[in-house]
Amino acid sequence: MSPVAGDRGTRQASVAVLDRRGRPLQPTRPGRARELLSKGRAVVIRVAPVFTIRLKDRSEEGSVVDGVVVGVDPGSVGTGIAVVVERGSLDTSRGEVHTSRTGIWLGELVHRGLAIKQALQARAGLRRSRRNRNLRYRAPRFLNRTRPPGWLPPSLRHRLDTVESWLRRLARWFPVTGIVIEQVRFDMQLLQHPNIAGVEYQQGTLAGTNVREYLLAKWERACVYCGATDVPLNIDHIRARARGGSDRVSNLTLACIPCNQAKGAMPIEEFVTDPARLHQIMAQAKAPLRDAAAVNTTRYAIVRRAESLGVRVATSTGAVTKWNRTRLGAPKTHALDALAVGDLDALTGWPASTSVIRCTGRGRYQRSIVTAAGFPRGYFTRQKRHYGFATGDHSRAFVPDGTKAGIYFGRVAVRATGSFNITTTAGTVQGLHHRHFTLIQRADGYAYTQKGTTS
Repeated sequence: MSPVAGDRGTRQASVAVLDRRGRPLQPTRPGRARELLSKGRAVVIRVAPVFTIRLKDRSEEGSVVDGVVVGVDPGSVGTGIAVVVERGSLDTSRGEVHTSRTGIWLGELVHRGLAIKQALQARAGLRRSRRNRNLRYRAPRFLNRTRPPGWLPPSLRHRLDTVESWLRRLARWFPVTGIVIEQVRFDMQLLQHPNIAGVEYQQGTLAGTNVREYLLAKWERACVYCGATDVPLNIDHIRARARGGSDRVSNLTLACIPCNQAKGAMPIEEFVTDPARLHQIMAQAKAPLRDAAAVNTTRYAIVRRAESLGVRVATSTGAVTKWNRTRLGAPKTHALDALAVGDLDALTGWPASTSVIRCTGRGRYQRSIVTAAGFPRGYFTRQKRHYGFATGDHSRAFVPDGTKAGIYFGRVAVRATGSFNITTTAGTVQGLHHRHFTLIQRADGYAYTQKGTTS
């Protein structure tokens, strides 16, 4: 049941197939899965983010399983994941092996590291204020706490845990034979001092393209003055060097050729007349390099986590990924970057949609709902499940009549009164009776949606 490679960006994602004992077989196309379900030879195991079926009359021993490869493009805010079928062909004239890939499933894992950091900062602020108030004295314990080797902040450890968790999940649904990870390394010293050289730089060979790549990502590949895209862009000094501006990355931006020539050595306050636009440019120019630092800190740990799965793990560089993607004409997205990681000669197809996996967590221990001043205004119920549903369950709501008539798919938010909310891709619909809901999949700490692969 090998997947059929369709056109680039127009085919449907493949369906994961398990044998009767729950072991992964070669994925199949959606049409074949519908046929197996209609004949009663298979049952649905999971709907999102990977539609998965289990065969009743097939075992792994009696099947041909070629295996799949998982590509990973780590990022600070999101991580791209691609499940691909790799095929090799021998070029007899040159004696080389050409590798082609067909993407059968694409995903984008959205982390919640910033939310974790903000929650920890809020907790630290509350504890600090309590120590400063006239309350019972509590001796500080900071000096009694030691960090184990390899310790990472919770916001960064969350990225490692979620990426490893999803690699293990995909290995349960697909016959994974290898993992290819883009091992990005941002040169932090070079980003801060583009012209550093000689004795001042002790970290190896300088790569001058790092600054350009960073600026393209930071300013979203557009002219900061007119917003033009898909045009040649120059590196522009926000404060001109003729007026004492430096070459630090915080003073560099991107400008199209007409804007760059028109600005010249003019102060940016005179060139940009819109105060809101000027404030936005200056704020973005001073943005810290925390995203690059987060990727640098976890680049080796992600590889070690992947190696714990017991499959072949290979690494590649961001330059190779960009070269593959631009040479083969793939758009710039996290998922397609994961598809283009490593050695690659051809892309024969990829799905038209990408599964967006957003980390939502499993709730919180706090039962009191407080105001901004800290006074309680309500309480969460101790019982989390009402009328067979819990907040976060993926459900279908069919409302036959009334002002809210329609069919809705999304995550449900339950109330003890039986009046539920459902959050869909179009927004939140409130006040639906529980009898209109049908459970699709239990909550597992993630929210699943779909988006166009090229969007």
